[in-house]
Amino acid sequence: MTASEHRPGPYLVVGLGNPGPKYAATRHNVGQMVLDHIADAGGGRFTAARRAQAVVLEGRLGLPGADERVILAKTTTYMNVSGGPVKALAAYYDIAPEQVVVVHDEVDIPAGALRLKRGGGEGGHNGLRDITKALGTKDYLRVRVGVGRPPGSRDTADHVLAPFSSTERKTLELLISEAADAVESVILEGLTAAQQRFHSREVR
Repeated sequence: MTASEHRPGPYLVVGLGNPGPKYAATRHNVGQMVLDHIADAGGGRFTAARRAQAVVLEGRLGLPGADERVILAKTTTYMNVSGGPVKALAAYYDIAPEQVVVVHDEVDIPAGALRLKRGGGEGGHNGLRDITKALGTKDYLRVRVGVGRPPGSRDTADHVLAPFSSTERKTLELLISEAADAVESVILEGLTAAQQRFHSREVR
Protein backbone atom coordinates (compact mmCIF):
# COMPACT_ATOMS: atom_id res chain seq x y z
CA MET A 1 0.00 0.00 0.00
CA THR A 2 1.21 3.46 -0.81
CA ALA A 3 0.45 6.51 1.28
CA SER A 4 -1.55 7.98 -1.60
CA GLU A 5 -3.81 4.93 -1.80
CA HIS A 6 -5.07 5.04 1.75
CA ARG A 7 -7.32 7.96 2.57
CA PRO A 8 -8.73 8.64 6.03
CA GLY A 9 -12.44 7.88 6.43
CA PRO A 10 -15.29 8.04 6.62
CA TYR A 11 -16.17 5.69 3.79
CA LEU A 12 -19.63 5.10 2.39
CA VAL A 13 -20.16 1.42 1.54
CA VAL A 14 -23.27 0.83 -0.58
CA GLY A 15 -24.80 -2.58 -1.23
CA LEU A 16 -26.96 -2.59 -4.34
CA GLY A 17 -30.19 -4.51 -4.75
CA ASN A 18 -33.94 -4.28 -5.23
CA PRO A 19 -36.39 -3.78 -2.35
CA GLY A 20 -38.75 -6.35 -0.89
CA PRO A 21 -38.77 -10.10 -0.17
CA LYS A 22 -39.41 -10.94 -3.85
CA TYR A 23 -35.83 -9.94 -4.71
CA ALA A 24 -34.00 -10.62 -1.43
CA ALA A 25 -32.45 -13.94 -2.48
CA THR A 26 -31.68 -13.05 -6.11
CA ARG A 27 -28.25 -12.62 -7.73
CA HIS A 28 -28.94 -8.91 -8.24
CA ASN A 29 -29.13 -8.45 -4.46
CA VAL A 30 -25.80 -10.02 -3.58
CA GLY A 31 -24.38 -6.58 -2.72
CA GLN A 32 -26.97 -6.19 0.02
CA MET A 33 -26.26 -9.72 1.23
CA VAL A 34 -22.62 -8.71 1.71
CA LEU A 35 -23.60 -5.69 3.80
CA ASP A 36 -25.95 -7.81 5.90
CA HIS A 37 -23.00 -10.14 6.58
CA ILE A 38 -20.82 -7.22 7.72
CA ALA A 39 -23.62 -5.88 9.93
CA ASP A 40 -24.32 -9.28 11.48
CA ALA A 41 -20.62 -9.83 12.22
CA GLY A 42 -20.50 -6.53 14.10
CA GLY A 43 -23.83 -6.99 15.84
CA GLY A 44 -25.29 -3.86 14.24
CA ARG A 45 -28.72 -3.08 12.87
CA PHE A 46 -29.73 -0.95 9.90
CA THR A 47 -32.05 2.00 10.48
CA ALA A 48 -33.80 4.41 8.11
CA ALA A 49 -31.47 7.04 6.71
CA ARG A 50 -32.09 10.76 6.98
CA ARG A 51 -32.70 12.52 3.68
CA ALA A 52 -32.13 9.42 1.56
CA GLN A 53 -34.07 6.37 0.41
CA ALA A 54 -31.84 3.90 2.19
CA VAL A 55 -31.16 2.16 5.47
CA VAL A 56 -27.81 2.78 7.13
CA LEU A 57 -25.51 1.50 9.84
CA GLU A 58 -22.62 3.59 11.13
CA GLY A 59 -19.59 1.81 12.57
CA ARG A 60 -15.89 1.14 12.27
CA LEU A 61 -13.81 -1.46 10.43
CA GLY A 62 -10.42 -2.69 11.61
CA LEU A 63 -8.61 -2.92 14.90
CA PRO A 64 -8.84 -0.02 17.37
CA GLY A 65 -6.21 2.58 16.55
CA ALA A 66 -6.01 1.43 12.94
CA ASP A 67 -9.70 1.45 12.14
CA GLU A 68 -11.81 3.56 9.82
CA ARG A 69 -15.26 5.00 10.23
CA VAL A 70 -17.72 3.56 7.72
CA ILE A 71 -21.35 4.09 6.85
CA LEU A 72 -22.96 0.94 5.49
CA ALA A 73 -25.96 1.68 3.29
CA LYS A 74 -28.56 -0.38 1.48
CA THR A 75 -30.70 1.55 -0.98
CA THR A 76 -34.47 1.04 -0.70
CA THR A 77 -35.15 2.12 -4.28
CA TYR A 78 -35.05 -0.15 -7.28
CA MET A 79 -31.61 -0.90 -8.68
CA ASN A 80 -31.82 1.34 -11.73
CA VAL A 81 -32.40 4.46 -9.60
CA SER A 82 -29.68 3.87 -7.02
CA GLY A 83 -27.88 7.11 -7.84
CA GLY A 84 -30.18 9.49 -5.97
CA PRO A 85 -29.82 7.77 -2.59
CA VAL A 86 -26.04 7.37 -3.00
CA LYS A 87 -25.60 11.04 -3.89
CA ALA A 88 -27.81 12.11 -0.96
CA LEU A 89 -25.90 9.94 1.52
CA ALA A 90 -22.51 11.12 0.26
CA ALA A 91 -23.65 14.73 0.64
CA TYR A 92 -25.16 14.18 4.11
CA TYR A 93 -22.01 12.52 5.47
CA ASP A 94 -19.65 14.79 3.46
CA ILE A 95 -17.99 11.88 1.68
CA ALA A 96 -16.13 12.36 -1.61
CA PRO A 97 -16.91 9.98 -4.50
CA GLU A 98 -13.38 8.57 -4.16
CA GLN A 99 -14.38 7.17 -0.78
CA VAL A 100 -17.60 5.56 -1.92
CA VAL A 101 -17.45 1.75 -2.20
CA VAL A 102 -20.22 0.08 -4.20
CA VAL A 103 -20.76 -3.67 -3.75
CA HIS A 104 -22.66 -5.21 -6.65
CA ASP A 105 -23.31 -8.27 -8.78
CA GLU A 106 -21.30 -8.64 -12.00
CA VAL A 107 -22.25 -10.94 -14.89
CA ASP A 108 -18.92 -10.41 -16.66
CA ILE A 109 -17.11 -12.16 -13.79
CA PRO A 110 -17.42 -15.94 -13.28
CA ALA A 111 -19.72 -17.04 -10.51
CA GLY A 112 -17.80 -17.29 -7.26
CA ALA A 113 -15.02 -14.83 -8.17
CA LEU A 114 -14.36 -11.30 -6.89
CA ARG A 115 -12.81 -8.35 -8.65
CA LEU A 116 -12.02 -4.89 -7.27
CA LYS A 117 -11.50 -1.68 -9.18
CA ARG A 118 -11.86 2.07 -9.11
CA GLY A 119 -13.63 3.78 -12.00
CA GLY A 120 -14.09 2.27 -15.42
CA GLY A 121 -17.25 1.42 -17.28
CA GLU A 122 -20.53 0.12 -15.94
CA GLY A 123 -20.73 -2.94 -18.23
CA GLY A 124 -24.46 -2.56 -18.76
CA HIS A 125 -25.18 -2.46 -15.01
CA ASN A 126 -28.03 0.01 -14.62
CA GLY A 127 -27.40 0.60 -10.93
CA LEU A 128 -23.80 1.62 -11.57
CA ARG A 129 -24.82 3.74 -14.54
CA ASP A 130 -27.26 5.71 -12.37
CA ILE A 131 -24.69 6.16 -9.59
CA THR A 132 -22.12 7.46 -12.07
CA LYS A 133 -24.67 9.91 -13.45
CA ALA A 134 -25.70 11.12 -9.98
CA LEU A 135 -22.15 11.51 -8.64
CA GLY A 136 -20.89 13.04 -11.90
CA THR A 137 -17.87 10.73 -11.91
CA LYS A 138 -16.90 7.09 -12.39
CA ASP A 139 -14.11 7.45 -9.82
CA TYR A 140 -15.60 5.40 -7.01
CA LEU A 141 -14.54 1.98 -5.76
CA ARG A 142 -16.35 -1.20 -6.78
CA VAL A 143 -16.37 -4.61 -5.13
CA ARG A 144 -17.64 -6.77 -7.99
CA VAL A 145 -19.19 -10.08 -6.99
CA GLY A 146 -19.24 -12.53 -9.88
CA VAL A 147 -22.56 -14.15 -10.75
CA GLY A 148 -21.57 -15.26 -14.25
CA ARG A 149 -23.47 -14.99 -17.50
CA PRO A 150 -26.71 -16.90 -18.05
CA PRO A 151 -26.46 -20.32 -19.69
CA GLY A 152 -27.64 -20.78 -23.25
CA SER A 153 -29.99 -18.13 -24.57
CA ARG A 154 -31.41 -17.09 -21.21
CA ASP A 155 -31.94 -13.35 -20.87
CA THR A 156 -29.40 -11.56 -18.66
CA ALA A 157 -32.13 -9.68 -16.76
CA ASP A 158 -33.92 -12.95 -15.97
CA HIS A 159 -30.61 -14.41 -14.80
CA VAL A 160 -29.76 -11.67 -12.29
CA LEU A 161 -33.34 -11.42 -11.04
CA ALA A 162 -33.46 -15.15 -10.28
CA PRO A 163 -32.31 -16.81 -7.05
CA PHE A 164 -28.92 -18.49 -6.92
CA SER A 165 -28.94 -22.06 -8.16
CA SER A 166 -28.66 -24.99 -5.75
CA THR A 167 -25.05 -25.48 -6.86
CA GLU A 168 -24.21 -21.81 -6.29
CA ARG A 169 -25.86 -21.82 -2.87
CA LYS A 170 -23.36 -24.43 -1.66
CA THR A 171 -20.57 -21.83 -1.80
CA LEU A 172 -22.63 -18.62 -1.53
CA GLU A 173 -21.94 -18.12 2.17
CA LEU A 174 -18.19 -18.33 1.55
CA LEU A 175 -18.42 -15.92 -1.40
CA ILE A 176 -20.35 -13.38 0.67
CA SER A 177 -17.85 -13.71 3.52
CA GLU A 178 -14.92 -13.16 1.15
CA ALA A 179 -16.64 -10.14 -0.41
CA ALA A 180 -17.08 -8.68 3.08
CA ASP A 181 -13.36 -9.24 3.69
CA ALA A 182 -12.64 -7.50 0.38
CA VAL A 183 -14.61 -4.44 1.49
CA GLU A 184 -12.54 -4.22 4.66
CA SER A 185 -9.30 -4.81 2.76
CA VAL A 186 -9.87 -2.12 0.14
CA ILE A 187 -10.66 0.41 2.87
CA LEU A 188 -7.88 -0.48 5.32
CA GLU A 189 -5.11 -1.66 2.99
CA GLY A 190 -5.79 0.20 -0.25
CA LEU A 191 -6.95 -0.96 -3.66
CA THR A 192 -3.69 -2.45 -4.96
CA ALA A 193 -3.12 -4.62 -1.89
CA ALA A 194 -6.73 -5.75 -1.92
CA GLN A 195 -6.54 -6.64 -5.62
CA GLN A 196 -3.39 -8.68 -5.06
CA ARG A 197 -5.08 -10.56 -2.25
CA PHE A 198 -8.43 -11.33 -3.87
CA HIS A 199 -7.74 -11.44 -7.61
CA SER A 200 -5.31 -14.34 -7.16
CA ARG A 201 -7.97 -16.62 -5.72
CA GLU A 202 -9.37 -19.36 -7.92
CA VAL A 203 -13.04 -19.59 -8.72
CA ARG A 204 -14.61 -22.26 -6.51
